[in-house]
Amino acid sequence: MAADPTPNTGSGAQSSHPPLGVTFASFQALGADKALVAARWALSMGYRSFWTAETTGPEAFSTLAAAGAAAPGLDLGTGVLALQLRSPGLTAMGAATLAALHPDSDVLLGVGISSPVVTTQWHGVPYGDRPVRRVAEFIDVVGQCLAGDAVTHDGEFYSVSRFRLGVRLGERKPRIVVGALNARMLGLAGAAADGVLLNYLPASAVPWCVEQVRAGEVAAGRPVGSCTVYAYVHVGVCERSGGIEAARRDLFSYTVVDAYADAFRRAGFEREVDEVRAAHARRDRDAALAAVSDAMVDAIDIMGDAAHVRSAVAAYYDAGVDHAVIMPLPWGPDRMATVEATMQAARQW
Repeated sequence: MAADPTPNTGSGAQSSHPPLGVTFASFQALGADKALVAARWALSMGYRSFWTAETTGPEAFSTLAAAGAAAPGLDLGTGVLALQLRSPGLTAMGAATLAALHPDSDVLLGVGISSPVVTTQWHGVPYGDRPVRRVAEFIDVVGQCLAGDAVTHDGEFYSVSRFRLGVRLGERKPRIVVGALNARMLGLAGAAADGVLLNYLPASAVPWCVEQVRAGEVAAGRPVGSCTVYAYVHVGVCERSGGIEAARRDLFSYTVVDAYADAFRRAGFEREVDEVRAAHARRDRDAALAAVSDAMVDAIDIMGDAAHVRSAVAAYYDAGVDHAVIMPLPWGPDRMATVEATMQAARQW
């Protein structure tokens, strides 16, 4: 498919190809100012959306507010916020503030259940139990808050009395996106959210995920396609030999998280998951890293020349993704040069 040479002019821009986004998540360590650089690049290259994650680095809403000011018109997404760290009301307030500051952009409010490492170990907030029910209740309450009516809710996880959002919103209200990997969460996204964000999955795993989302839509009586399928696509225009050890460390850190381990197994990496987790349990980090196979790296953290990156992006769209979000792998002697080259390559698919 030929690239559209017309620069993006915001979420209303017309294009002959599906929208493309980029996330700051993979290179936050280079400094918050790099978000503004990348946002400007994204705007000039015709990207539709700019995203950021939130763990221990830059705070999400302030980062996106600055990025939106630096590159007006890009849609702004969180991918994703750990929902345990904010109340539903505060989450709605953050998204609404961002929407009010950038009324010509769609705010894509990505939330997820995160992991015990992020919530409990790093932030001192209990991870909790019953993740699907917790996410369902959270997005229900956030949606009520964003609707602008007085909200009274007494549920399993949240109790709210007469909350009314004090930020004025126009017709373009924030859209709720659920980070999901496995069947029940994917089905919930299809049943109740505006979008779903996939992450750390090879393109070959996308069709199954889309099936779960669409089944959730049908079960809830929603039109098929109501839930937009976003996916983080991990690609880098860089030398594979220079990045493969970083990729092993990256994938190791997610393989030890239960939800990601289940998704990796389903994607065909059962042996790798079992060996990584066994080595991690006996505190043998070297063996755990070695257990991340070349095949697993090449399927998820994709490195190579520009043509290889373009082919990888196309594979995710062909698999059923509606809106790919490039996660540039910043590996090489000049990390921001790698980010820029990756963004240039991806936009040309």
